[in-house]
Amino acid sequence: MSAPIITGLMAYGMSGRIFHAPFVSTNPGFTLKAVVERHDKKAANIYPDILSYNNIDDLLNDDELELIIVNTPSYLHYEHAVKALNAGKHVLIEKPAAATGAEVKELFELGRRLGKHVMIYQNRRYDSGFLSTKEVIESGRLGDLIEVTFRMDRYKAALGVKSFKETKTTPANGLVYDLGPHLLDNAISLFGKPLTFRKTTGIYRDGSEVPDYFNYHLIYPNQLNVYLTSGLLIAGETPGFVVHGKNGSFIKNRTDVQEAQLDKGMMPTDPAYGVEPAGNEGHLTTVGIDNQKCTEPIASKKGDYTQIFDAVYHTIRNNALFPVTEEHIAWQLEMLEA
Repeated sequence: MSAPIITGLMAYGMSGRIFHAPFVSTNPGFTLKAVVERHDKKAANIYPDILSYNNIDDLLNDDELELIIVNTPSYLHYEHAVKALNAGKHVLIEKPAAATGAEVKELFELGRRLGKHVMIYQNRRYDSGFLSTKEVIESGRLGDLIEVTFRMDRYKAALGVKSFKETKTTPANGLVYDLGPHLLDNAISLFGKPLTFRKTTGIYRDGSEVPDYFNYHLIYPNQLNVYLTSGLLIAGETPGFVVHGKNGSFIKNRTDVQEAQLDKGMMPTDPAYGVEPAGNEGHLTTVGIDNQKCTEPIASKKGDYTQIFDAVYHTIRNNALFPVTEEHIAWQLEMLEA
């Protein structure tokens, strides 16, 4: 293995603490050197040797840093990624990559001009439920697909404390830009770019000025219909993954445990990491030649966000193609902006 990639985080809020620092610190391909903490200095409680800078400029002036994780508020992703690239750093950018397709195009073009990699962090490709669903689809047991539904629902009637997500004049606002990238990336990673799509949004929470509900209907060749839905006033439990094919159906709840485990301090190196408890299996129903239905549990795949950072390592050190491609993000932004 080549030398570890010296890495810095632009923020140590929820995403830095849960989705990035644990992986950079435990993966031998990386060294977690620095983080930006404008106020409370908390990172050193877990990572005693970490440098804590007061601002982004100080972080980017650290010549030893090769990779910057851009995990600041979403409306700042484009601005901060440009600064990091111009400082000579590779970037891993939280979703959404930017507010517009034009900004995303500029980021990738700037990376090419400077010889730096622009990578977009789409962790929900590595949720246990999605990995399980992908495996069932790719097994062919469902036959030709007819309908696929992916959902991410919440019940949060109160407006969020992160005002940039709730203000209509702030770019990349609302639920579409918050959870939409996850669901769109799930669909794109499986099926590619749709032939066409329809987008529906709504505002239902009292006092809200940004969409808190959306539905995408993606239409693919061979009459495949893909529905992506999310709402912030969904009180009942809804399956996260529903797939219907000519030969059967697969249904799985969204019960990935990684975020909860990381929030409680579990590290990705723990053998229990990413393993769903028994009882959360998906169910596959197939129809035999005698028209008899057979339903069987499908064990959940292990959720594994470490795969993202392995891919980042091989992209930077070996110039491998990052799995979330430039085209994937361009297609995603086209549908987010619509």
